[in-house]
Amino acid sequence: MKPIAILLFQLIAMTATAQLKPITSGVYHWNELPVKKEAQREMRTIMEGTTNEFSYFEVHATTQEKGATPKPPHAQTDIEELMIIKEGKMKATIGSKTSVLGTGSVLLIPPGEMQAFENVGDGPLTYYVFQFRSRNGVDMERSNKAGSSLLLNADSLAFKESAKGSGKKYFDRPTATCSNYEMHITQLNHQGPSHAPHQHVDTEIILVIDGEVEMTIDGQHYKASAGDLFIAESGKMHGVGNAAEKSCSYFAFKWR
Repeated sequence: MKPIAILLFQLIAMTATAQLKPITSGVYHWNELPVKKEAQREMRTIMEGTTNEFSYFEVHATTQEKGATPKPPHAQTDIEELMIIKEGKMKATIGSKTSVLGTGSVLLIPPGEMQAFENVGDGPLTYYVFQFRSRNGVDMERSNKAGSSLLLNADSLAFKESAKGSGKKYFDRPTATCSNYEMHITQLNHQGPSHAPHQHVDTEIILVIDGEVEMTIDGQHYKASAGDLFIAESGKMHGVGNAAEKSCSYFAFKWR
């Protein structure tokens, strides 16, 4: 890319970022999300803005119909991505890595990695996409030392029993745009809190897998069910728990 083109790209990105607003703590309900329909696909926009760590942060969900034609391989310039498969079966290619992943599987995609996704299941494929641009730029050396991209099949990860249920660890490591990124699943077997309310510098998201989950963030109380997600801003006091007597489970992930 020529220097003038690079400068133009940077100016456009800066202008777009300047118009974004900080994302505030709260809950986003799956059934309330606007749906944009395309041929063989539909997309739900969940949030777009900035966070304490990111000059750009966007979350959406994509559904591919059975047999949908995959879009051409592509790469992001300075944006890192995290993907979570909500339902279905995906053939994912990240750089030189290819894997078939099912529900609950996770992908971490550093900037610059070519990526392509195909629905290879017997029904729809739905996945969440989290895109983020760091205020501190991209550190590919840090990413490479930590293992670069990840394609984590949920079936290959074991649950570990706990006093209140069980948990499954996905990763806890630096990335290209974060000094640390940690992700796990918590399952709570009975009604009540997972742990005492607390706060930390990391921004955190709770994505509900099943059951009824409640969360208090900065004194505000919220409830959510499967497909919904909470976000707690950096430094906000928050606590999460099972809102019903039947079991619940959720992804929890945070970054700094």
